[in-house]
Formats: sequence, C-alpha cells, structure tokens
Amino acid sequence: MQSTNMTQEYAHSLFEYKDGCLYWRVQKAPHVKIGAKVGSPAHGYESVYVDGRNWRIHRLVFLMHFGYLPSTIDHINGIKDDNRIENLREATPSENGYNKILLTKSKSGIKNVQWISHMNKWQVRLKINKQNKVMGYFEDLELADLVATEARDKFHGKFANHGYKEQLA
Repeated sequence: MQSTNMTQEYAHSLFEYKDGCLYWRVQKAPHVKIGAKVGSPAHGYESVYVDGRNWRIHRLVFLMHFGYLPSTIDHINGIKDDNRIENLREATPSENGYNKILLTKSKSGIKNVQWISHMNKWQVRLKINKQNKVMGYFEDLELADLVATEARDKFHGKFANHGYKEQLA
C-alpha cells in the first residue's frame, strides 16, 4: 500500500509501538526485517523513510496515539530521541522554544541571564509572545537566577525549562 498521507491506521499497519520505539510490522524494503527497530539518527531526532518521505519517529508515535499530527510536537524532557508518548505533547513553536535547554555558550551558566559589561550587571531577558522582554538588571547572579526562574514559571507555564534536560519519572 502506497501512502503519501500518513494516517493513524496506516502507521499502525506499518509499525508497532513499544516503550518509545517503533518496530516494523511489514517488510517495506529488502533490507527491512519484520520486528526490527525503526529509525536512524538525523540532527538528534530519530527518523525513518517511508513511501518516498522522511518521517521523524516522534511524529509517527504522536499520530499513532492521538490520530492527528500537530504542526509542532515538544519533547517534554528536551531529549530529542526520547519518543515515549508520555514525553511528547502538542505545542506552538513559541512553547517549543520555551522548553529549550541552556545553550552551551552561556557565560552565566543560567538560562535567560547574560552579563552586560557596560552596566557591570547581569540582565534577565525572556522571550514572551515572540518578543524579548527585559526583566531587570542585577549585581547578584543568584538574584538574577531567581528572577529568571520565577519569570519562566510565570510566563512560560508548563513549558518552562530552567536550562537543563529534565528526566521524566
């Protein structure tokens, strides 16, 4: 069966879901073995090529469980290849961005906190509704960290990520 449109039914006919992984139910190509784990890494995500199209595994897992594909799917714990259904949720692009981890190039070591040398202070700045908002300037890094954490909780809600990959229980 050829399908340019992936449906929940078609995905279930191709794959079995178990513990965040997909396994082949059918032999779609000579190198594919029934029961073999699906996917190969691409930019941190697992993906699979089906019927002339590349699919990210987390999108297929979401489709198989909920029956539709949102434009953006967020990995709650920030780990791109953790495709357990309990780690996936629908999000807007902004919400997905709120859940990003601390960049490795951060000089403060704290998400949303940067040093402003001409002021000799730490600045707390968050993106809120697609706009950068400065929450204040602080001499004390610990205070800046506290303000950033509270601001993320207030403005980013359940998508607030305080700069680290969080493990699910």
